[in-house]
Amino acid sequence: MAEAATVRAPGGAQAVQRALDVLHCFHDNGPDLSASDLARRLGLSVSTAHRLARTLLGAGFLEQDARTSRYRLGPAVTELGRLSYHQRGLHLAAPELTDLAERTGATADLALRSGPHAVIVAGGSVTPRTGLRRPLHSTALGKVLLAWARPGEGGPSSLPPLPAFTDRTIIEPAALEAELAKVRTDAYALNDGESAYGVRTLAVPVLDGAGYARFALAVRATPSVITKARTEWFLSQARSCARALEVLLLSPAERRPPTP
Repeated sequence: MAEAATVRAPGGAQAVQRALDVLHCFHDNGPDLSASDLARRLGLSVSTAHRLARTLLGAGFLEQDARTSRYRLGPAVTELGRLSYHQRGLHLAAPELTDLAERTGATADLALRSGPHAVIVAGGSVTPRTGLRRPLHSTALGKVLLAWARPGEGGPSSLPPLPAFTDRTIIEPAALEAELAKVRTDAYALNDGESAYGVRTLAVPVLDGAGYARFALAVRATPSVITKARTEWFLSQARSCARALEVLLLSPAERRPPTP
């Protein structure tokens, strides 16, 4: 019996991974996807993609448009997302980010790391039309999350090949390592046209008790707003907000005083 379970385990693990891959197809916040779309993105047969989608549909992780038969994320994903949002205390961060944006005239965002991406979880960039994932190597948020990476998250060597978005994007791992050393020394990260021209972003870490980045906090605007002369002022505003969030986003267990 134990041997049979051992034989079945890899297949079960593969099925779980494929189901997760299906859900990840919806990360770009694009249009609804058909079974053929999923098959093409995942390199699977249409029948396999259809079977995976139907399983996720039955569990509420996908829903299907009755007219087009295309799929979108389902209510179970919404439920888990909202639970995670509140468990992390992110509802407490929204007023702080709104205040930071109003004081600076910039967009304020809070992000955490998910593999090779920074995922914006609160702030002005969280809109229905905008995807929430940003590459780590070409964003100020991502540089902060790499520079103060938590144990097990991995550094630049753990990233896939680094694509260029502009001629300013860092695409060499060694150059990225050097940039991260500068980020740690300066205690902030800069993205000056590395993701898109005409955008300048400053980011600082929101640290946990061990000194790792639980989140990254950024202010983003045009170079005419975040000028070099006003960089230190913007950083002082961002750091003030980050210190407040370091307290607000403590888990209930972390808020308890140590047992004597």
